[in-house]
Amino acid sequence: MSTFLYSKISFIRFHFLALASILFFLNTSIANAQNEPIQLKYLGTAGWQINDGKISVLIDPYISRVKLGNGPGISPDDNRQTVKRSDYFVSDTVSIDSLVQKTDFILVHHSHFDHLSDVPYIAKKTGAKVIGTETTCNILRAYGIPDEQLYPVKGGEDYQFENFAVKVIPSIHSALNDKHYLDSRTYTEVPEAPLRVSEFIEGGSLMFLARFAKHEVLTMGSMNFVERELVGLKPDILLAGVNRSQLGLYKYNERLLAVTNNPKWIIPTHWDNFRLPYGFSQQDAVEQKLLPFVEDVIKLSPKTKVLIPKHLGTLTID
Repeated sequence: MSTFLYSKISFIRFHFLALASILFFLNTSIANAQNEPIQLKYLGTAGWQINDGKISVLIDPYISRVKLGNGPGISPDDNRQTVKRSDYFVSDTVSIDSLVQKTDFILVHHSHFDHLSDVPYIAKKTGAKVIGTETTCNILRAYGIPDEQLYPVKGGEDYQFENFAVKVIPSIHSALNDKHYLDSRTYTEVPEAPLRVSEFIEGGSLMFLARFAKHEVLTMGSMNFVERELVGLKPDILLAGVNRSQLGLYKYNERLLAVTNNPKWIIPTHWDNFRLPYGFSQQDAVEQKLLPFVEDVIKLSPKTKVLIPKHLGTLTID
C-alpha cells in the first residue's frame, strides 16, 4: 500500500471517529436534556420561570413589586417610596437583573401592571419572543420592542416552536369588586410610553397550555376561566389561580378540577400580596387563601398533589 493511500485512509478514519464522537456527545446531551426534570421558579403574583433543560419560559414576570398606595396590604416596615396609580411605572431593573439573565419565551395572560409592566425591560434585555394579546403587543411596541419578537394572539391559536408548543386559550379576568368588574378597553394602536400604572389596562385575558418535552402545564393569570374552552385538556401540571375573588364564583374549585381532569400536580398562583417586596411575610395569604384551597383539593381530588410555592423557590417535577 502506498504511503499516500495509507495516509488518506488514516485521515478518513480519524475524521470518522471524530464525527462519531461528536454525534455520541450530541445524542447523549439530547438524551440528558430530555431526561431533565421540569423546574418551576415562583416569581410571585402570577409570575413563573419554567425550564426543562431545553427551553426557558417566563410567565407574567412581575418582579418590581412596587409599594402601591397606602391602604390594606402595605406593611409599616416597607420603607420604599409609595407608588400611586397615577404615577409612571418604573421597573426595578436591579431586582430583574438579579433574577433574569436569559429566556426564550414570555407568555403574558393580560396587560395589567402586575403582569406586564416588567416585560418591556425583560424583552429588550433578553430578546425573548412574547406571546400576548393585541393590547400587550401594542404596549410593548410603545417601549420599542420590535415586531419580530411579538406574537399577537386572540385565543384559539396552537403554535409549534422548537422544543416547545403552546395552545392559547380564551379566558376572562377575575370577578373583582364583588363581581362588578368589567373592562373592555383595548389598545388597537400603539399608546405613548412610558405608561402610568393605571394605563396598563387588562386588554383581554388568556390562559396557556404550555407543552414541554415531558409535561403539559396549564397556566392561569386570574381567578376565573371559561369552562368550555378547557374541555378535553389533560394537563399534568396546573398553575391554578387562587385568591379571594374565586369565592364569588359558582363551585370554582370543583369545576376547575373536573374540567382539567384532576391534574397530577396543582400549584397555586396569584395568591400572594404583591404590594410587599420579596422577603416579607406572606403568612396571612397562606392561611387565608392557600390552606383552604389545599383542603378543598384533598376532598375533591385525593390523588392530586398540591405543591405550595415560595417566593423565588424552585419546584422540581420529574
